[in-house]
Amino acid sequence: MNLKIGIVGLPNVGKSTLFNALTNAGALAANYPFATIEPNVGIVPVPDERLDVLAKMYDTNKVVPATVEFVDIAGLVAGASKGEGLGNKFLAHIRECQAICHVVRAFKDDDIVRADNKPENDIITQAKDDIDIINLELQLADEETKAKVESKRKKDPQDENIPYLTDKPVIYMFNVDEQGLTDAKLQGELRKIVKPAEAIFVNAKLEEEMSGMNREERKEFLESYGIKDDALGELIKAAYNTLGLQSFLTAGKKECRAWTIKKGSTAPEAAGTIHTDFQRGFIAANVCKYDDLARLGSEKAVREAGLLRTEGKTYVMQDGDVVEFKFNV
Repeated sequence: MNLKIGIVGLPNVGKSTLFNALTNAGALAANYPFATIEPNVGIVPVPDERLDVLAKMYDTNKVVPATVEFVDIAGLVAGASKGEGLGNKFLAHIRECQAICHVVRAFKDDDIVRADNKPENDIITQAKDDIDIINLELQLADEETKAKVESKRKKDPQDENIPYLTDKPVIYMFNVDEQGLTDAKLQGELRKIVKPAEAIFVNAKLEEEMSGMNREERKEFLESYGIKDDALGELIKAAYNTLGLQSFLTAGKKECRAWTIKKGSTAPEAAGTIHTDFQRGFIAANVCKYDDLARLGSEKAVREAGLLRTEGKTYVMQDGDVVEFKFNV
């Protein structure tokens, strides 16, 4: 399963800076695959330290993390549905995304003019107003789409599965100043206006400053500001929670790899993410918990401790399962 997140937001909220930080962080976190498909699309690895532990244990240099694709969606401004900005050109990009990350301005800075040219006033009220503008544009875009679908159905009554924008889950990324990163009162008030959606808090300037840092340097830098994770880590955690996703791991001399699946997936369904033949010819799965493997230090030790299990077709996968699938086709 490839995770794809569309990033939206009004002009001058820090969206492009955060997009660059998200994709650059992924490239610098480790020697993992990184790709820029277009200037506004980046595919980056999902940070997962478990893979590094397994790579040492199995003596392999090939580590393949799960990936997330970020799409920086331009053209979404007040009046986009009426042709303002780039009009509805953003629609084609956003429809393919599983979730929307809405970057919201939650800082005061006289040097960065707000998109509506209003003077800086109350952060909470203005954040809510900005959120309402984007939500309205998505609703209006959906209304236009519905009208087109109804028109087509009159000619062809066959039902169409249209991915309406307002049906997509939204994660709110509030771009706060340095004080806002640890301001529990501010964060609590901002969370209230987007409940029950997930809210995360980042500072675009700090994310930009971390460009070029390795993993350890980033960790120390963040700790100096009293925070644990960067924007990439926060957003991926929120996306996995919002979409009900988890990871299982495969490990061996050839490679160590993370795979993304829906929570509640059975062992054959998980096998199918590797190859459809694995699901079709599924026989069994040898499973152990990553924590047991890391604690005991080897697959042999896990087996000797009786913690390596053989599971059948009804087994429901758990996050961090290390699995070897048996199949016959």
